[in-house]
Amino acid sequence: MNKVCAIFGGSRGIGRAVAQLMAPKGYRLALIARNLEAAKAAAAELGGDHLALSCDVAKEHDVQHTFEEMEKHLGQVNFLVNAAGINRDGLLVRTKTEDLVSQLHTNLLGSMLTCRAAMRTMIQQQGGSIVNVGFVRTDMTKDLKEEHLKKNIPLGRFGETIEVAHAIVFLLESPYITGHVLVVDGGLQLAI
Repeated sequence: MNKVCAIFGGSRGIGRAVAQLMAPKGYRLALIARNLEAAKAAAAELGGDHLALSCDVAKEHDVQHTFEEMEKHLGQVNFLVNAAGINRDGLLVRTKTEDLVSQLHTNLLGSMLTCRAAMRTMIQQQGGSIVNVGFVRTDMTKDLKEEHLKKNIPLGRFGETIEVAHAIVFLLESPYITGHVLVVDGGLQLAI
């Protein structure tokens, strides 16, 4: 099986950390972000022949075009990491409807569209792995009031992107794990 991995949200945060772990293992990576220059910079940092693409995951046509480009330049995608996301943090009563819709389109619909596109190829290949990611401390979550939130986490701190990246690579490289939710939250679920 080819080791071709699409990392949506690959220009920063968790996605970038995943790419940094996977590149030395011989994966052919496509780093995908809305900002093409950021994706190119992240891909160049890895060395090798990795692909940088721009895509708005909330747009079905963009997602389809991105998968076509990956297949043309890297081969069929058999690993998918969905780390793209946006945050419009605020009180629900003060959040604008367009911000809510934007979050749903990017964070939920976007993951569904990329999964559907990847699964078409994975079904033909009779194999592949998909990991959908939550969040830890990244640029996207930098405006959260951390001190209040950290009090609820038994480890007393937010996870780092590299810690989540190790879990993602573990799942991608574990072919007999399927349909599993791996919680990487510093024990937060134990405190709830």
